[in-house]
Amino acid sequence: MTDFHSHILPGIDDGSRDVDESIALLGMLREQGAAVSVATPHFYVDRTTPGEFLERRQRAYEKLISHPDFPGADIRLGAEVRYYPGISRMSELKSLRIEGTKLLLLEMPFTKWSEYTLREVYELSCSGDIVLMMAHIERYLSYQKRGITDDLLDRGILIQANASFFANKQTQRKAMKMLKKRQINAVGTDCHSVDARPPRLDEFRSAVTEKLGAQFYRNFEWESGALLEEFV
Repeated sequence: MTDFHSHILPGIDDGSRDVDESIALLGMLREQGAAVSVATPHFYVDRTTPGEFLERRQRAYEKLISHPDFPGADIRLGAEVRYYPGISRMSELKSLRIEGTKLLLLEMPFTKWSEYTLREVYELSCSGDIVLMMAHIERYLSYQKRGITDDLLDRGILIQANASFFANKQTQRKAMKMLKKRQINAVGTDCHSVDARPPRLDEFRSAVTEKLGAQFYRNFEWESGALLEEFV
């Protein structure tokens, strides 16, 4: 399984505090079946520039992989980019894509999206240089009009959901319905820490296998992982 959303790099955002916690998180992810971990630290345009962010990300990554206890995990560098008005005009936005791909993980506002916001996101999705992947879609749904997920998919925007969406008994039914209808393209742990926000890929796998079957899970696992090769 590919974890498309994680905060495993040490000391760069509100995720892993240090290298020891990063290594512990990677160990948990490996035990839960994560073959690839996409490291997506938060990027906020009002706090840093893309250049500064990339330098900090690289330092955190090198600090992690140079540690003697680093488990040799397959980590792809990316970012969780917070939407802001005018994002489509950021000349350096491409540098925040998941390395080796056109995929950009986009965090949207936790409010009802305005027509301007949607128009800009749709324009960005048509640029040709970027393929948007909407981060943790379940966290926005209650604010939006019905059918928003299908609208996004029709525009070529990929949908990422968190493993916790499937693990939580209160949201599991909705998660399964969306997954079965192909309204979710990728899953991420969005893990931040060992204790408060740990990976839950094992719970995702168990829930999907139980509700939709082992073959369905295997197909989704393959299809989602293939996104890293499809959008290059």
